[in-house]
Amino acid sequence: MEQFGYFGVAFLIMIENLFPPIPSEVILTFGGFMTTTTELNIPLMIVAATIGAVVGAAILYGVGTLLDVERLDKIVDKYGNILRITHEDIHKADSWFDRYGFWTVFFCRFVPLIRSLISLPAGMANMNFGLFLLFTTVGTVIWNTVLIYLGAAVGSQWEMIVHYMDIYSNIAYVIIAIIGIAVIIWYIRKRKQTVKAD
Repeated sequence: MEQFGYFGVAFLIMIENLFPPIPSEVILTFGGFMTTTTELNIPLMIVAATIGAVVGAAILYGVGTLLDVERLDKIVDKYGNILRITHEDIHKADSWFDRYGFWTVFFCRFVPLIRSLISLPAGMANMNFGLFLLFTTVGTVIWNTVLIYLGAAVGSQWEMIVHYMDIYSNIAYVIIAIIGIAVIIWYIRKRKQTVKAD
């Protein structure tokens, strides 16, 4: 980041969106700290980080479009019995994303891990790309601005912010796990009721 400046930040954030080896919290808070010790400045740091994040999100969106509803329907035709997924399940999920997708993309930009992965279902649902970019950009600008300013504010103590973000991330992971387990239990019960009805 010191060697490549804004380009380095944009590149790392793009990679973090595609495959998160380094959490964005570390990159952004350290980037904020760098604005206090180098010629880098906060506004351009925010712009660079946002460009990297949006490019990464757009790539994942593109990957998602390769698994659109029609292709998922073909997968269900072949493996639906094994996966216990029906065409109705796929179309319900697609309809839900059509209705709430924009706000889902926006709010998920503040949730660790999910902030990157949400681009995949957006692409799968063929969400309007212009609106996808808009909501992604707005959510990402807010996330980047907060962390970069925090990094600049605490200076050499930037790792303290990372520590608190780790706590935030762990809480988010627990909530995601609980929701995931609840969905699985609900899905299993629904399947059992369907089998009994048949």
